[in-house]
Amino acid sequence: MPDRPHPSVFDLTPLNPAFNDDPHALLDQLRRECPVHRDETAGTFVLTRYADVRGVLSESSMWRHPSRAEPAAMIQRRLVGEKIEGLQVPEDEAGASILFLDDPDHARIREPLAKALYKRVAKCRPLVTKVVTGKLDALEGRAEFDAMNDFALQVPIDAIARILGVDEHRLMEFRSWSEGAILSLNPFRTPEQTAALVAAINALSAYFRELMTARRRTPRDDLVSDMVQLQAEGAPLGDGEISNNLQGLLIGGNLTTTDLIGNAIWLLLTHPDQLTRLKAEPALINSAVEEVLRYESPVDVTSRIAPRDTEVGGCPVKQAQSLFMSLRGANRDPDTFPDPHRFDIARKDAPHVAFGGGTHLCIGSPLARLEAQVALPLFFARFPSLRLADPEARPRWRNLPFFRGLKELPVAV
Repeated sequence: MPDRPHPSVFDLTPLNPAFNDDPHALLDQLRRECPVHRDETAGTFVLTRYADVRGVLSESSMWRHPSRAEPAAMIQRRLVGEKIEGLQVPEDEAGASILFLDDPDHARIREPLAKALYKRVAKCRPLVTKVVTGKLDALEGRAEFDAMNDFALQVPIDAIARILGVDEHRLMEFRSWSEGAILSLNPFRTPEQTAALVAAINALSAYFRELMTARRRTPRDDLVSDMVQLQAEGAPLGDGEISNNLQGLLIGGNLTTTDLIGNAIWLLLTHPDQLTRLKAEPALINSAVEEVLRYESPVDVTSRIAPRDTEVGGCPVKQAQSLFMSLRGANRDPDTFPDPHRFDIARKDAPHVAFGGGTHLCIGSPLARLEAQVALPLFFARFPSLRLADPEARPRWRNLPFFRGLKELPVAV
């Protein structure tokens, strides 16, 4: 074992410049030296090996709700202990997110929401294609543009807004609220960011309540109508639970799908042999999206809480102790993915864990996949000679903890 201390959870975030520049230097070190590592600073175990991460994610008895973690688990405990001044959302929305619920409440809310969402996704390819085409039309005639802000950011928010049923004339407001609400995912916010978060969450909550009321009066062909109809037919869902989780679809899906599309564009431009192959073999698009998810996962980590004394990777874990799983580290484990640091759009190795797993598998994953599968071929077909505006420039990664996406991606047509 080395004499130097192992990296803390706090070192494994973009707030550490070395990790932001190259996360795999630290993750590879941890996986080699101590793949199940107790971080006393954050009060959690850190898992970086694929087999351990997959095993914990697949264990349905693992807890998710932060209140079940021991007092030492400071990141989880902060989620239940933090009081944000100024929030004015109805009380029935508090604690209703399926992200942090355990069964039976998790299954009670997730099952009807998933049923309605997946039915929508199954028929929304034309809608997504229309959104993507509109964004590409807006870029016509430009010699250079920012592929992140001008395209990757634009597609997911407009797609989910239309699926939900947001009025067209309020899309600009909706985009602004979504960007503010994403700050809820940053546990190290500044006071200014918290103020923006409060304003956005209050506005979104009020808007979704208004939309639910309107759809009860006059149903339309959208997800909000689906959810209030399911409720009317007997699904055991409260208004706060519907509102909270529809907001969750918006916030989580906007950020991570933006990064999926943006990371994919960057990877294909910096691996021209893979882009050439994708153009020659369009049927590889699904495989290409999966490789982007494995190679440059939009989400760094997920967590669980041990429901009993157990053992993970040969290490004893006590009941209520926290387990932070590096999805990024697991997805580059050489024991599972041969030559893991090679980007290969035709890879046929084990399935990645970019969307987590088990009963808490990301509920929006089918929509994220569809958006990327539609957006990428259309994007590169529209701009066949696209290149990085400055091939020598280092990528500038955003510094939002536990997520990975580019701040900007300047390209030339």
